[in-house]
Amino acid sequence: MTQPKSTAELRALDAAHHLHPFSDMKSLNAEGSRIVVKAEGVWLTDSDGNRILDGMSGLWCVNVGYGREEIVEAVAVQLRELPYYNTFFKTTHRPVIELATKLAELTPPQFNRVFFTGSGSESNDTVIKLVRRYFQITEKPEKKIIISRRNAYHGSTVAAGSLGGMAPMHGQSAVIPDIVHIAQPYWWGEARQGETPEEFGLRTARALEATIDAMGEDRIAAFIAEPIQGAGGVIIPPATYWPEIVRICRERDILFISDEVICGFGRTGNWFGCETFGTQPDILVMAKGITSGYMPLGGVMVADRVAEVLLEGGDFNHGYTYSGHPAACAAALANLAIMQRENLVGRVADDVGPHLKARWSALAEHPLVGEAPMMGLVGALELTPDKAGRTRFPDVGKVGTLARDFSFKNGLVMRAVRDRLIIAPPLVISHEECDQLIASARKTLDDTHAELKRWGWVR
Repeated sequence: MTQPKSTAELRALDAAHHLHPFSDMKSLNAEGSRIVVKAEGVWLTDSDGNRILDGMSGLWCVNVGYGREEIVEAVAVQLRELPYYNTFFKTTHRPVIELATKLAELTPPQFNRVFFTGSGSESNDTVIKLVRRYFQITEKPEKKIIISRRNAYHGSTVAAGSLGGMAPMHGQSAVIPDIVHIAQPYWWGEARQGETPEEFGLRTARALEATIDAMGEDRIAAFIAEPIQGAGGVIIPPATYWPEIVRICRERDILFISDEVICGFGRTGNWFGCETFGTQPDILVMAKGITSGYMPLGGVMVADRVAEVLLEGGDFNHGYTYSGHPAACAAALANLAIMQRENLVGRVADDVGPHLKARWSALAEHPLVGEAPMMGLVGALELTPDKAGRTRFPDVGKVGTLARDFSFKNGLVMRAVRDRLIIAPPLVISHEECDQLIASARKTLDDTHAELKRWGWVR
C-alpha cells in the first residue's frame, strides 16, 4: 500500500502542479499551502492535526456543516442509479424535476421556474443572456445595459467578472460591453463627513436613478445586486437603501436581479436575502448553499412575468453539460431536507444568529475596530487606526492580511477583504462554538494590535 505523504511532500507536489484561484503563486509556494484533510460539523483538521473553526463555511457555502451522511448517501444512491444524463434534447430526469419543484416552493411566490447551472459564475453568465433575450422578445433590443455596483462580486468568468465591480479583476481581463457600475452602499468607507447612514443610503440608491436618467431608460435592461455584498467585505446597506432601489426599479422598465449566491439558503435569517430586505426581484441567482457545497450546482429563478415572455420566444440558445446534474440535484434535495427538518433558517433568525450578533457587536469596543456589523450569520470587523475619523491604515490590505494570518494561528478561519475581517460560519454552529469563535477573534484583534504597536502604526 502507498504510504501517506507528509505535509512537506504534499506541499511540494501542490507547488509543482497546482495553480490556485485568486493567489500569488510565487509567494504561496514559498510559504506552503495549508492542507485540510478532514472536517466535521464546523471544524476543519489540517495535515498536522490542528483543529480550526471554519468561520467562513468553506467559501460561504457549507450551510449545514461538514460530515452530513444523509447528503453523501443521497449522492451515492443517485450515482448508482443514474450517474449522469443531460437535460437537452427533450429529456429530463427525476432529481431535476423534484429539485425544480422544491425551489418553486421555497423561493418567493413570483418564482416558479428555474434554469440550472454549475456555479454562481455560470448563473450570472446565464442572467446576462436571459435578460437580453427577454428584451429582444419584447421588441426592445436596445435595452442591453445592466447596472451593477462597484466592489460587487458576481463571479470570475469573463462575463460574470465584468458584471462584478472589482477593478483588479477587470485589469487582468477583457470586460464585456454594456455593463455600468455605480456606487456601493458602504457607509463606513464612503459616506461624506457628517452624513448619517440614512442619508447615505438614500443618496447611494439614487445613483441608480441618476444613471438611468443619464443613459436613457430605453437602453437599461436591469440592475443586479447582492442583498449584502459578500466578497466585497460584508457591506450591509443602511435601512433606507433597499426601499429606494425598489421604488426606482418599479417606476422604470428595469428588471431587478437579486444575486443570492451568498445570502440565499438561510444566511440572513430568511430563506433568501431579498425576503430579509423586502425586495421583490424579477430574477434570483443561486448556488453555494443550495447543496451546502457537497456538489457543484447553481441556478437562476425566473419570475413568472419574465418566464412567460421567454416561453413564447422559441429556443433559448444557452445551456451547460452539467445543467441539472442528477447527483448534484440529489445532494441539493438532501441538503434542503436537512435545512427544513432542523429549521436552520429559523434558528439563524431567532436563536444562534442573535446569540452571535450580540457578542460580535461587542468587538466594536476594541481599539482597532471601527464597526462590527452583522446580520443573520454574516458579519464584518472594519480595522482602523482612528474610529472617530473613519481613517484607513497605510498600504490598504496589509493589516487585514496580518490579522487573517493571526486568526488561522488562533484556530479560526476569518477572511480579509482590504482591512476588513469577515465571517459566515455554518448555520449549525452551536452557542458554545460561537463563544469560541468570539474568543479567537478577540485574541486575533489583540495580537494584531500588539504587532501594529511594534510597527508604530497605533498607540
